[in-house]
Amino acid sequence: MSPADQEEVRGLRAQAVALAGRAGDLAQRAAVYHHLYRHSGGNHAFPLLAAHGALWGGGHFRRNLARGRIAARLLSGPRAAERRIAELERLADAFREINRRVCVETWFVYQLTARPALADAADALVAPELLAAMARCHAARRGGVRLSAAERRALFETFFRWEQEAIVGPAVEAAFAACDWTLARSIARRPRIAFAYLPRPLAFADFASTAERIAKGLAAFDAGETVGWTGVETALASYGVHLPTLPAILDAPSRPSGGSFNIPLLEAAA
Repeated sequence: MSPADQEEVRGLRAQAVALAGRAGDLAQRAAVYHHLYRHSGGNHAFPLLAAHGALWGGGHFRRNLARGRIAARLLSGPRAAERRIAELERLADAFREINRRVCVETWFVYQLTARPALADAADALVAPELLAAMARCHAARRGGVRLSAAERRALFETFFRWEQEAIVGPAVEAAFAACDWTLARSIARRPRIAFAYLPRPLAFADFASTAERIAKGLAAFDAGETVGWTGVETALASYGVHLPTLPAILDAPSRPSGGSFNIPLLEAAA
C-alpha cells in the first residue's frame, strides 16, 4: 500500500469514527446506515436493517434500564441496588458500544471498497469473500442495476456473518462475562426484537449465541423481502426519531475525532 493510499485509508477510518459518534448516538448511526443503503441503490440491505436496529435499540435500552432500576431497588438493599444498577448500565453501554463499532466498520468497508483507486488497500484489509460481495454490490450500483433477491440475500448474509463473527460475537461474549447480575444477564439474553416492519417480534432464546443471531438476522432480511424494501425504508419513520444529515453530523462541534480527514461523502442515490 502506497503512502498516499495509507493516508486516504486513515482518513476514511477517521470519517467513519466521526460519523458513528459516541456510544449513545443511536439516531446518528441510523442516519449513517440509511445513507449507505440509499447510496448502494437499495442493494446493500444490511445498513437498512442496522438503521432499524439502532432506532429500535434506543427505546429498548431506555425501557430495560428503567425496569432494571425498579427491579434492583425492589430486590436489593440500597447498596446492593446501586451496584446492580451500575452493572446494568455498564451492560447497556457495552451493547451501545458494539453498535458504534459495527457502524464504524460498516462505513469503512463500504467506502473503502467503493473506491477503485484504493483496490490494493481493500485487498489488504478486507476478507476475500466480503471483498468479492462488496465488489458485486458496487458494480451493480455503478451500472444502475438492482440485484436479484437471491443476490441481495447473498450479499446480506456474507456481510452479516462477517460482522457477527469478527465484531459482534466476541464483544457480546465479553459484555455478558463482565456482568455479575444474573437477572440482568438472563433478561438481556432473551430480547424480543420488534423492528417496525416485522410482522412479529424476533424472540431470542439466547442472544449470546452467534448461530441464533445469524438465524434471526436472516429471518429479518427475509421479512424485508416479503414486506418490500420501500416499506422497510418507510418504516424508519415509525420510531418517531429525527435523523440528522451527514454533513450536519460532521460539522457538529461535539463530534468525536478519529484524526483529521478530508474525504468527500459519496452522494446517496435520490
